[in-house]
Amino acid sequence: MFTAITHSGLYVLDQDEALDFYVGKLGFEVRSDVDLGFMRWLTIGVPGDNDREVLLEKPAPPAMPEETAAQVRDMVTKGAAGLGFILRTDDCQKTYQELKAKGVEFTQEPTEQPYGIDCALRDPFGNNIRITQPAAEVAEITDEVRRRWAGES
Repeated sequence: MFTAITHSGLYVLDQDEALDFYVGKLGFEVRSDVDLGFMRWLTIGVPGDNDREVLLEKPAPPAMPEETAAQVRDMVTKGAAGLGFILRTDDCQKTYQELKAKGVEFTQEPTEQPYGIDCALRDPFGNNIRITQPAAEVAEITDEVRRRWAGES
């Protein structure tokens, strides 16, 4: 049936600012930047991963009515749009330090988890992004870990 996910989308409020962040700070590359008249088709991707692109889309007509677009913009800025994506790295701590030096603001420092080490950030618009260094072997998820994830002591 399906063989791959080729594109996913992320709402951004300013596409030029999104390019500064995703290309300038995170190191993505521009895959396409096309003025379609009614919208700008702007995609980025991780260098070397040519199978997947992320559309940096402005929530606006004609894709949706202006009233809906305003609601979407509000949800994005509140960080309520859910997980944008997870980036894999070989060294989470090093990646964290490099991005922090470039001015990227993190919402969670690198933390050891049963599945590896990960950290979290938000883009300039409020989208949630995680960076993960997978563990060589996934550890057992114990009741203690579940309580920690749930915010219990």
